[in-house]
Formats: sequence, structure tokens, C-alpha cells
Amino acid sequence: MLYNAANSLINMNKQITNTVLMIRPVQFRMNEQTAVNNYYQKIIDNLNPEEVNTMAVKEFDDFVEKLQSVGIQVIVVSDTKEFDTPDSIFPNNWISFHQNGTVALYPMFAENRRHERKESVLEAVEQKGFSIKHIIDYSGAEQEHVFLEGTGSIILDRAYGKAYCALSPRADEDLFIEFCEDFDFFPVVFSAYQTVHQKREKIYHTNVMMCIGATFAVICLDAIDDKKERKQVLNHLKKDNKEIIDITEDQVNQFAGNMLQLMGEKETPYLIMSQSSFESLRSDQRAKLEKHTKIISSPLGTIEACGGGSARCMMAEIFLPKALN
Repeated sequence: MLYNAANSLINMNKQITNTVLMIRPVQFRMNEQTAVNNYYQKIIDNLNPEEVNTMAVKEFDDFVEKLQSVGIQVIVVSDTKEFDTPDSIFPNNWISFHQNGTVALYPMFAENRRHERKESVLEAVEQKGFSIKHIIDYSGAEQEHVFLEGTGSIILDRAYGKAYCALSPRADEDLFIEFCEDFDFFPVVFSAYQTVHQKREKIYHTNVMMCIGATFAVICLDAIDDKKERKQVLNHLKKDNKEIIDITEDQVNQFAGNMLQLMGEKETPYLIMSQSSFESLRSDQRAKLEKHTKIISSPLGTIEACGGGSARCMMAEIFLPKALN
């Protein structure tokens, strides 16, 4: 009985999926090109790049195994050393897969991240039996220094046709509106901030402070400094019958907003997060979440420290239809 409400949304509206794309890294490290506005990144002392990558691969493989153990389908594509792509482990920033068979490709802020967009990745998804009918490529906006980094910048409520976006150097408002028009989403625009050296700086990606599940929303309301914008976001979530689990900025710093709900075996919904995310949650917050979904957490300390992203960033959801035989 616990998960009936979520299951009804899964079956009717496809808010959550059971399949994700993940990219296994070969040269993961702290990306100096993204560190200029990703304030979560750190250098791990006394480790060389090879050691960092080895630790990240171990975290990646263990994470994939946990997802697969509960029936979540994972398409793993191994990165190559053709280009310098230290952040390839975060594919959701450059690609998204939609239920009507459309794929979106996004413009990336860091030049070395633009090499992550590879036709071979789309081919790997098709080889698993999915149908790609159309591609909308926004990457040309890079030439105008305009960026919109996929479902890092955009939080989609597919069931209710809404898209949430915290504006930042990596999330341009005009391009976000264009995306919403192309994919028929209602845009909800706001700004989100974190405290860095006693200054309020924009959060680089919406998905570090917000997660929308089938019947709940995890959000750091304190990150939305403008009261009108905060009220607007709250009103949309409440109108769509989401139970709101408010998290603190300290919890955001532990990646408690960087979660993703997926569907496992027997249509059981799981909320996926890192171990640090889970450990940062209070018992009352966990209890609220567990009314809606089971929780899976996995240690991702190296990936979080060097990459400034966590569990949600590592998974690109696949909603594509299956190809006809």
C-alpha cells in the first residue's frame, strides 16, 4: 500500500523511468574549467590523477551494481581517452531522452565538456532497443556563450508538464524558455544561491538544491533568496500535490538535493542518492521520504569532492520508446 500513489503516476504519466545511461570514466579528476563557478569541487591532497580516477571507477562500479540489484536497468558506456573529458561521468548535463522519441543535446559551459557529446553514446542506447526519432541540438548556442546544461540546469516534472530552472552562468533564461516551447513544458524560473566566503553566489546547477519525485519534492527553500520567487516555486509544487521536504544549505553541501527517483523491480520506486546525502538527512526527513519511496544510497566521496556533483548527475534517464522489431 505504501507505494500505490507513486505507482499510479509511474504508469500513467511516466514521471520516473527504470532505465538510465551512465558513463564509466577513464580520466576523472577535478576539472579546472568547471571549478570557476562550481563551488563544491575540491582537490584531494596527496592523490595523483590516476589514483583519483581509480577511486572514482570503484565508486562508479559499486553504484551501478546497487542499481542493478533492485532491477534498475543501467546502460553503461565506457569513456575513451580520445579527448580530455574529466567530467564525462556526468552525462545528464549534455543529453536528455524523452518519451516521444526525441533527444536533446545541450550547450556546455566548459570547453572540455563539449567533447562529451558523442554519436557513439546515442548508438549504444539504440543498440539496447530504444528508438531515437528526432534530435534537437541546442549546442550551437555555445558560439554565443549561451549555456543550458541539461537536467543539471532543468528539473523536469514530466507528469505535470513543468520545468524548473535556477538561472546561472550555466542556465540561460531565453534558451530555457526555448527548450520549454520545444518540449511543451511550463517554465518556472528563479535564482538559487549558496554562501561562498560570506557572499551569496548563484548555485551552478538546479539539481544540487532540488529534486522532484512522483509525489514529493526535495528542495532547499533557503537557497531562493527572493521571497516572491520562493512563493512561486512553492505554489507550483503544492498545486501538483507534492509533499515538500525542505533541506538546509548545509545539507545541500552534502548533496542532499542531488537525488533521482527511479523505478526498480515490481514497479517499486527508489530514491537514489549518495551516502553523504543520506547521512545528512534528519530522521524526520527520511521518514517523510520513506512514505513515498524506498531509498538507496552509495558512497561517492571521490566523485563528489573532485566533480562537484553526485548521484543524480551521474544518471541520464531514458524515457525513449522501444524500437519496433
